[in-house]
Amino acid sequence: MKWFRSEGERQRDRALEIRAAYHAGALVIVAPPFLRLEIVNIAGRRWRWSEDDLLELATTLDETRFQWIEPDLTRVAHWTARGLSAYDACYVAIAEARGVQLITDDRRLVAVAGEIAIALADVQA
Repeated sequence: MKWFRSEGERQRDRALEIRAAYHAGALVIVAPPFLRLEIVNIAGRRWRWSEDDLLELATTLDETRFQWIEPDLTRVAHWTARGLSAYDACYVAIAEARGVQLITDDRRLVAVAGEIAIALADVQA
């Protein structure tokens, strides 16, 4: 979310460093397909973006080179049983399956899945 809005976002500079690395081809972003819906939902409902801005956002999201991956449902269940929402568990399950770290600014994710999730503030640029 920090890639799309600056007001009130903590650790935005760190997030933009990651974005720059992504645009430079230095890293790959993997995520569940519903991430696009989450972003549009937050921009529309919480941030109250206009229809034109939302349409532009939708186009931008469709043009990303993100790898959209469906998580393994048994791994989602595993992480949900440990206290994550099923939605958050999807991100952990995908990172776990790919053998990569999940970078997040969500403290609960780090607390529950610290062996997979790393706090955005702790990412070395």
